[in-house]
Amino acid sequence: MAGFAKSPPNARLMHIASEELQQRPAGRALDIGCGAARNAVPLARMGWQVVGTDLSWPMLVAASGRAHDELPDDRLHVLQSPMGALPVRAGAFDLIVAHGIWNLARSSEEFRMGVREAARVAAPGALLFVFTFSRHTLPPDAVPLPGESFVFTQFSGEPQCFLTGAELLSELGAAGFVPDPAVPLVEHNRPKPGSLSGGAPVIYEGGFRVDHSGR
Repeated sequence: MAGFAKSPPNARLMHIASEELQQRPAGRALDIGCGAARNAVPLARMGWQVVGTDLSWPMLVAASGRAHDELPDDRLHVLQSPMGALPVRAGAFDLIVAHGIWNLARSSEEFRMGVREAARVAAPGALLFVFTFSRHTLPPDAVPLPGESFVFTQFSGEPQCFLTGAELLSELGAAGFVPDPAVPLVEHNRPKPGSLSGGAPVIYEGGFRVDHSGR
């Protein structure tokens, strides 16, 4: 748990959040699956009012301890919650962080519930920052679980979500999220053609804006 508590924040997220806060000086951020607060505490220190959710009680204890040690005030509050049933009111957050959480969904329905919940709690024009597994993590011949299109067990032995870029855009779009050109979707760690994967997951990372106009 100590290793999680000392993990550095996502540098791209911190840069984007800093720029976003200039437009929303009293901004509220939600970190879904906050873990030990690797991103939540730096966001709170930056000036965001942060709520962090996680299903793991030990992770939340670590997050609270880190907040107590590193923050001068109560700008971070943590709640125990699954990704698909967030105990917060609709339209409450200007920044939503889904950093390494939706890929842990054990079914496409759980994934979609998580995305829909993020859209529900997003304020108009809110920024969503996504960091999730790419399908390129797995061999091309990997077969998803029966009845699923992007849920596989080949990476860890447990069901996890690995989406193509098109699938990710489609799933987020169905919930009302549109790509933010200022925070383009990028893919990290993708092996070069013909090379073997180094074992690290291939990651999609990018920003989206919530658009409730068509819902």
